[in-house]
Amino acid sequence: MKWGINILLKENERIDDLEYKNLKIIQNKKGFCFGIDSVLLSDFAKEIKKDSKVLDLGTGTGIISILLCGKTNLKEIIGVEIQKDVYEMAQRSAKLNQLENKFKLLNEDIKNLSKIFPTNSFDAIVTNPPYKKENTGLKNENKSLEISRHEVMCSINDIAIISSKLLNNNCSLYMVHRPDRLIDIIEALRKNNLEPKKIRFVYPKINKAPNLVLIKATKGGKPFLKIENPLIVYKEDGTYTNEILEIYNKKTNIRKI
Repeated sequence: MKWGINILLKENERIDDLEYKNLKIIQNKKGFCFGIDSVLLSDFAKEIKKDSKVLDLGTGTGIISILLCGKTNLKEIIGVEIQKDVYEMAQRSAKLNQLENKFKLLNEDIKNLSKIFPTNSFDAIVTNPPYKKENTGLKNENKSLEISRHEVMCSINDIAIISSKLLNNNCSLYMVHRPDRLIDIIEALRKNNLEPKKIRFVYPKINKAPNLVLIKATKGGKPFLKIENPLIVYKEDGTYTNEILEIYNKKTNIRKI
């Protein structure tokens, strides 16, 4: 194969080039494919320290873990995914990138992780959880998409509880979510000894309302919140801003379709 490693693709699957350090990913075009939110979270969390042991809650395709393997010098990242077919696809992506020794996967419900890993066993946690509350919005007939988008199997509170148990003291959780859930997020974090330390809002354009929020919360941290400069995705002409180009490691711009 042109990728140099013999990887079996299933029906509706494709290999996408991430255009960063020769990294690739397998995705199912009828399933949940990664978006800009995962890319921005990987950039937001690239401050993760050398030789860290990291947990990726709800890893999905494995996009955040794969990018963090390229952007940081982490020792190991464990991606947890409850959907078996998605978990297996992410495993093949790890093999495709020859990251099996660094990016490991677990097919499990995150609510069970405290029975699997010791307390205080991770140096950082990253997550791009489902954004919508259960029983809100239009129900997706595709069960995989419903689990990815709605809090069917995993809520903000579940993320906060397990992160508080598994993070080392003074270590951080990095999350991307929707601004309309910010109060729910902060409430869940503080209730579980995770102090919000840094927030950055993401705006599609400078004159539009933010549609994403990046959050860093530290276990046992002292109250002090920094609101970072806004991150603008598109210029008025529909092309990426310079910062987004840098995050995507692109030298040339493209117009939004």
